Amino acid sequence: MVGFNGILLKLIFFLCLNFPTTLAAGDDHRFIYSGFAGSDIIVNGLAEVTPNGLLHLTNGTAQLKGQAFHPTPLHFRNQSLNGTVQSFSAAFVFAICSIAPGVSAHGLTFFISPTKNMKQNFGNSSNHIFAVELDTVLSNDMLDADDNHVGIDINDLRSVKSHYAGYYDDTSGNFHNLTLASFEAMQVWVDYDGKRKQIDVTLAPLQMAKPKKPLVSTTYDLSTVLKDRSFVGFSSSTGILDSHHYVLGWSFGMSQPAPAIDINKLPKLPRIGPKPHSKLLEITLPVASATFVLALVTVIFLVIRRKIRYAELREDWEVEFGPHRFSYKDLFHAAEGFKNKHLLGVGGFGRVYKGVLRKSKSEVAVKRVSHESRQGMREFIAEVVSMGRLRHKNIVQLLGYCRRKGELLLVYDYMPTASLDKYLHDDTMQTLDWAQRFRIIQGVQGVASGLLYLHEDWEQVVIHRDIKASNVLLDSEMNGRLGDFGLARLYDHGTDPQTTHVVGTMGYIAPELTRMGRASTLTDVFAFGVFLLEVTCGRRPIAQQDGQDTDTPFMLVDWVLEHWQTGSLPNVVDTRLLNNYSVDEACLALKLGLLCSHPSPSARPNMRQVVQYLDENATFPEQMLTETTRNGGVFRGANSDVSSSPPSSTSFGTISVDLGR
Repeated sequence: MVGFNGILLKLIFFLCLNFPTTLAAGDDHRFIYSGFAGSDIIVNGLAEVTPNGLLHLTNGTAQLKGQAFHPTPLHFRNQSLNGTVQSFSAAFVFAICSIAPGVSAHGLTFFISPTKNMKQNFGNSSNHIFAVELDTVLSNDMLDADDNHVGIDINDLRSVKSHYAGYYDDTSGNFHNLTLASFEAMQVWVDYDGKRKQIDVTLAPLQMAKPKKPLVSTTYDLSTVLKDRSFVGFSSSTGILDSHHYVLGWSFGMSQPAPAIDINKLPKLPRIGPKPHSKLLEITLPVASATFVLALVTVIFLVIRRKIRYAELREDWEVEFGPHRFSYKDLFHAAEGFKNKHLLGVGGFGRVYKGVLRKSKSEVAVKRVSHESRQGMREFIAEVVSMGRLRHKNIVQLLGYCRRKGELLLVYDYMPTASLDKYLHDDTMQTLDWAQRFRIIQGVQGVASGLLYLHEDWEQVVIHRDIKASNVLLDSEMNGRLGDFGLARLYDHGTDPQTTHVVGTMGYIAPELTRMGRASTLTDVFAFGVFLLEVTCGRRPIAQQDGQDTDTPFMLVDWVLEHWQTGSLPNVVDTRLLNNYSVDEACLALKLGLLCSHPSPSARPNMRQVVQYLDENATFPEQMLTETTRNGGVFRGANSDVSSSPPSSTSFGTISVDLGR
């Protein structure tokens, strides 16, 4: 009988070592997953458990997310100690695979949450969420310091404490960098001391023991954050880049250290790169039968005939921009062959269609731009790809591109609401009230904020070169988002742009641009000034006057200037508002529009000043507008070569585009 009990104990011990376990005793909990095959872990979205036991959170599908949870919530509060959150410890092994080391659309997060629904109002204390982020993208909105860091998050995506990824050597104390998106397995330890209220996060390569000094450490009482019954798990998502996020093993301990993970029992990561060629295949292929050759020729003929329909223009240098390149076939099917029923609009540079990508089911807007010149195409595509990394709430996301024969296709996030131009000038659309208009142009949450991000807050300077109402799209909450980066140029901070071609839309083009052909942030400011006047007055920058000579059209800037000089500025405000608007805000927008569209670049404010004036964080320089106008700054004369005398053949639209630039 004793021998039988001994065998039974050994069998139980063997099973505990080789299968995921969950153990509980009173208020103490612990579990360990040495791989996830056969476990009862819960997965959502893209997440799945691979046949060899890897927890695969994302599989490369664009702009989707995956989550995984331990199946049962844990009790975090110790009722015998006034219900305070007790000490806990977690350890896990992860790996992030992207298109290249150090490049990833998004990172991975370990979290503790009262629910399995992670759609929270971030920044709100009612979320009751604690998380540790392994972040691989720099987001200015989240106040990130870099694109490769570990952060501690409390009820918010903005970290309370973060540090560049790496570890401290126990012997020398020196810091060593680690690249999170390197597809190398790494181990993370998360420890909370309930007595000292201290949170420690430690990172190290897989083969290394836990370093003594944590990477990130902060003091925070989680009793003010966590609920008693909370779920623990992981979350990750993808952007426009092909990224894969894996968890190989995981352990957790309540009021005790997390069980050590035996790295020898963890599942293997998939192999990177092509599989080795079969020698047998290389020998047998040359002696294939004539029947096989005939069949192969037939198949090739059928494939070529099919591919002619989806033929694209590809060159070797475009390989480096791979993930940003969409296949024409996918875009063709997304827009159902670019049928007219999917047509969203027609502009000076092409047509825009709505589409739905088959794999991700994401809605996109596809702009088809004709191009003939090959000069500078590589630089142009490089800029399109770079601007695909722009992230701002008031900028429409540029997702990528495709080239086919004589056209270039630009792919954007789809905006369900029409452009601002329609609401201002189409009588069939609802009239925007003043509050909606001012929010669209405002500094905090409007187009001005997005333009400031392009000029000063991103890693490079972006000149949009086509600021106008039709390029401002409205989301479901009627917030303005600046779109259409088909003409944009970018350059490093502190350097001069080298554009030498005049592009843009009549009425929005700064006078110095026609003289010197050099765009700058101040030419964007000029266009934004005209845009301010258009939104406030509800009139186009240039329009034919009924019953008058077509060579002397109506000029919005000159008209507003005349009313400002005569002290009748409120008379130019859109009459459709029925006097239901803030006179102070409208006059501020009009005067700021005049100052921004001043013919002299030196008299114009920069976008940071514009945002401060709109948000009333700085006093508008009324004296500057008065002095610059009095001292020779005559708007009509300065604009005569562009706005006051457009060519008779121009329909007041976009005048040119040069993809060679």
